[in-house]
Amino acid sequence: QVSLVESGGGLVQAGGSLKLSCAASARAFSTSPMAWFRQAPGKEREDIAHISASARSTSYSDSVKGRFTIFRDNSKNAVYLQMNSLTPEDTGVYYCAIAILGQFYWGQGTQVTVSS
Repeated sequence: QVSLVESGGGLVQAGGSLKLSCAASARAFSTSPMAWFRQAPGKEREDIAHISASARSTSYSDSVKGRFTIFRDNSKNAVYLQMNSLTPEDTGVYYCAIAILGQFYWGQGTQVTVSS
């Protein structure tokens, strides 16, 4: 059984920072890639950051590259997203996801609102 719980969202002013956390309950956590997605109101879910199981490899969408950092702690079954230089365009619900045997499992999401 897989369970993902995101936390750390909230309201922040433009230019500010937030750190999102995702606690995973999954036996395959340490051997599975993780990702963060987000969904803005009225828009499709956007794939913004990936990290390999070993954390040696990361990738980012152009919209967050240079501002967001994904990292993980396999000893805590957790993945994080450090978000800096936030803009109102970063507003949305942020989801973490784990890929196990080719299937994505999702958390319930955490709301991030950036005010101008």
